[in-house]
Amino acid sequence: MTLTAEKQLEMLRSMQTIRRFEERASDDYRAGAIYGVVHCYIGEEAVAVGVCAALNLDDQIISTHRGHGHCIAKGADLKRMMAELYGRRTGYCKGKGGSMHIADFSIGMLGANGIVAGGIPIVTGAGLAAQLEGKGRVAVSFFGDGASAAGPFHESINIAATWKLPMLYVCENNLYAATTAAADTLALGDVAARAAGYGIPGVIVDGNDVLAVYEAAEAAVARARAGEGPTLIECKTYRWRTHTERPGQTDPRPAEEIEAWRQKGPIKRLATHLMAQGLLSEKAWQKMDEEILAAVEEAVKFALDSPFPDPETAVEDVFAE
Repeated sequence: MTLTAEKQLEMLRSMQTIRRFEERASDDYRAGAIYGVVHCYIGEEAVAVGVCAALNLDDQIISTHRGHGHCIAKGADLKRMMAELYGRRTGYCKGKGGSMHIADFSIGMLGANGIVAGGIPIVTGAGLAAQLEGKGRVAVSFFGDGASAAGPFHESINIAATWKLPMLYVCENNLYAATTAAADTLALGDVAARAAGYGIPGVIVDGNDVLAVYEAAEAAVARARAGEGPTLIECKTYRWRTHTERPGQTDPRPAEEIEAWRQKGPIKRLATHLMAQGLLSEKAWQKMDEEILAAVEEAVKFALDSPFPDPETAVEDVFAE
């Protein structure tokens, strides 16, 4: 794997953008400015960025309830994202979808999904479409360790393996499904071990190492484009925050476990690596962060300056009742 300095810096910027976006979303949600619910992606940034860095614009992905990171990594507009969180008409879903339902088909983002495992069969259908079109596109399903125990996970991978669909199934194993430890629900211990039952590769990767994630994704994408079928990639990672940003939640995770994973944070890891290689200075890193903070602030201003949807538009864009 050979990555240019520019590519690595781009990945660092993308991860830091996710981090700053999520920090602001959390603050504004807790202040009552954002409605619904927010699930922060803080700590898991390397997974979305590492995978999406191996994709083309027309490759398609689908996300989860914890989906802001995937959107940003695939190239979504921060202003339209923030406007959607604020429930404004200029948002991606006209302010009616909120945090868990952002989509942008123009960049291959087929949407987030509030139903655990709900997006897996949808994007498997996109993989079938890609195969039928024959233009070399691939489709990627992001999901958590909790979703790997649900029926749609097994059904979708079975179909994809049987038909050799150009798919990546990316499990973000952050060790907890809401408040339930994955160790209490995974009989095999590793989600990737389940790939053997479907005759496809199962890869375990350090989900806090964006370069390792990229390398695994790049190999899986090449395999998919060559018509060799899907790959199951399990990224071992950790979310720093509680399951949602609702105040007053009880976090069952040990404080020392949380702190240990914070010390292995993916952003600091890449920044330190780049500095050691002489590819990034402290001054350049500070400037990058300032630019990102300004972009997030601009997105918030755009959202606040945008109107709410008119009540009479409530049934527009509804395709089933």
